[in-house]
Amino acid sequence: MAPLEEPSVDTDDRQDAEIKEETEEVVTSSSTAMSILKLAASCAFLWSAVTTLTSPQNSDSHRRLTQQTPIGDSIPSYMTPLMSELKSRTKLMEETPPEEVKYWFEYTGILQKYYYRYSKSRGKADSFEGRDDSGVTSARFMDDALGNQYYHDFMMDPNVNDAEFSQHARLLENCLSMGSPARPNMGSGTVWNEWFGGKNAPSASSIDRCRVLFTINAVGAGRGTTMLWETNPPALYSQGPKAWQSEQETAASHLERNLQEIDAMCATGQIAARVQILVCEPIPGKWTEWMDSILVHCGGKPSPMDTKGGNPYDDGIKVEERPSPVQVVVTASAATADTCHDLKSGFMEKRMQDLILAPPFLGEGNAKTSNPAVKTTHPDLVSSDDHDVYIAMKWSSLVTIRAINAFVQASADIAAAAASPRNQNAPVDERKKDRVTVALSNGPSSPFLVPSFVRVSYVSEENSKVAKWRMHGDFFHPAAWEVCKDSYDMAWIPDSLSGAGGVNGVCYASGDASSASRKLKDGEDCGQWWVYMAEEQMPTTPEVYANEVTAPLVQGGSNYIWMLTERQRREIVKQKVCENENKQSGNTKKCGAAPQGVLPLGDLESFLINFTTNTALGKKHITGRRPGYSREKEREADREKVRERKQLKGQEDIEKALFDYTIYPSALFHKDATLKAARTRDNVLSGSKSEKKEDEAVGPQTVKSSYYDVTITKPREATLAWCQAISRNGLCVLYSDYFRTSNDHRCIEACGMNKDFTKIEK
Repeated sequence: MAPLEEPSVDTDDRQDAEIKEETEEVVTSSSTAMSILKLAASCAFLWSAVTTLTSPQNSDSHRRLTQQTPIGDSIPSYMTPLMSELKSRTKLMEETPPEEVKYWFEYTGILQKYYYRYSKSRGKADSFEGRDDSGVTSARFMDDALGNQYYHDFMMDPNVNDAEFSQHARLLENCLSMGSPARPNMGSGTVWNEWFGGKNAPSASSIDRCRVLFTINAVGAGRGTTMLWETNPPALYSQGPKAWQSEQETAASHLERNLQEIDAMCATGQIAARVQILVCEPIPGKWTEWMDSILVHCGGKPSPMDTKGGNPYDDGIKVEERPSPVQVVVTASAATADTCHDLKSGFMEKRMQDLILAPPFLGEGNAKTSNPAVKTTHPDLVSSDDHDVYIAMKWSSLVTIRAINAFVQASADIAAAAASPRNQNAPVDERKKDRVTVALSNGPSSPFLVPSFVRVSYVSEENSKVAKWRMHGDFFHPAAWEVCKDSYDMAWIPDSLSGAGGVNGVCYASGDASSASRKLKDGEDCGQWWVYMAEEQMPTTPEVYANEVTAPLVQGGSNYIWMLTERQRREIVKQKVCENENKQSGNTKKCGAAPQGVLPLGDLESFLINFTTNTALGKKHITGRRPGYSREKEREADREKVRERKQLKGQEDIEKALFDYTIYPSALFHKDATLKAARTRDNVLSGSKSEKKEDEAVGPQTVKSSYYDVTITKPREATLAWCQAISRNGLCVLYSDYFRTSNDHRCIEACGMNKDFTKIEK
């Protein structure tokens, strides 16, 4: 298959096309003069955005699509529903008699039914009701694509206000800034123009999109004990209600959900997706046709019922000549097929890394180049084309536009911190000062941070009793099993906030029209909190053995859902080339810091990826290969204390659940991470007070978490719960212009942007 696009002339520089226009700060005023100024600024903003989008000279390099003005006291239209929700929350708290106030008043989420088995005798499915207030995107409870209802409404909004265009284009801006500088050929007659152009496109450059490659590991996909490809795929273009199906019945339902998510991404107009399905042996063509039929908005074949203007295949175009967004790649030979099918071998995990990184020394022939931008893998591979974002995933990991948007924003935030003028001369190890600060710079000794993901699972429906046991208090809790409280530390990264225009720091903004600065209180630091992975993730068998053969690319990252921007891919390839040269020549040249996994605290739930089969919880970890392995001796000591005190006498099941199994609910993950950060800052700010012995500690002394450091006998104040729901649903990033540049500081702690949390009033 030919590559998707013909790259235009590459450029060496990665600098954004800076826009040098001046605009006035947005302020709330009713005067006529101020109204005229605001109108003029809006016109200039719109003209600049349009000319940047359609300018032909910018089509071959990173460009700034929009410019941003501070929001100030104004409230964007996308915040209106949230403001109404806050009023409803406040009204509920104020009008409900104190004796009738329930602890769950602060939680959001509709009452949902979970069907866990079908009863043939009664002719209906058994179910129970509950709420999922975690904020994690769930394949089980969310039928609509794109992450959640907030993301769906925002990304599919057909009537975008001109003043809010910057926020709606943020995913594309970050993607272009962190992606490949070589843009596709979008002229008339090209495949790109055929797929995304249309009759209403104002110019070729205006149809540029974020090019995302999805590489899906399909090993282990099956229906029961039968390999998936030996069964029949669902009917093409089928519509209407489907028969109820268990989550464990077939991998086809999980593969279908992921393809539907990818198709919905293309429908937003911001993403151009290509999909590589990695298999061990050739699969029947009917499966490829089925996958292609789902990706209609990405270039797949539309249903004959939806074809407008006649069927193009009636004009003599052959199906095999039509470019498809799906490519099936057989990664094994006859000699290695058995190894490929072995889930403990790490074979496919290594193939995914090689296809995406494509380092020059793995290419065909004797590649002389060491340029990381040059891919020498076979040109027929889709992965050999230029892409902006690469996503490697197992078929059982749910990918959404929410996760992609969160990833590229977090990547831009880290890049903004590294480009900060204040950080260039800062000491590399700032942790020695206050135990948490990590200053990034463009220097070779600076840490190389890459946003990473953690999988979460709901309880399996295989056992209804266990399902009910895990649904505490009418709430469903997705939980991680590959990490625990000891798997990570907390880090404060100064200036790690990026605004409009790609990598554009709001903490050190120059004040021109292209950058909006963060409004700080006296003595307030600018940046955000990050979960800093201190251990490797530890899955259960067989994946834990696969990780030992093929380690994740990023320390603390996952082998079963990971992403890279083109800029990050090139940095990793540089290290791989350096290590290969050292190996070949016997040199000991330093090759730079290995990539380190981090997760933004204020958008944590966007990086918790649903393991869609939901069979992970309740599986025992291999001894010595469980989360928290760096504190294994302490855990064994704690277990021995419990035995000596006979606290769990005759309750061996509870003891095993506490020490042999890892079930780490997402809500607890968020709470532990927040309190870790708050306690560290409290110890530093409290000075000598923190020198008390552990037995004498009585909690926070100087600063505290406003949400978690409370006695939970009644619901928290409405605003705190409102901000927490905003953070859990990924809105701190989706609506980042408001939460980062407005005068509304109510949610900065929930969004992870308050270094010193809340001062304790004496």
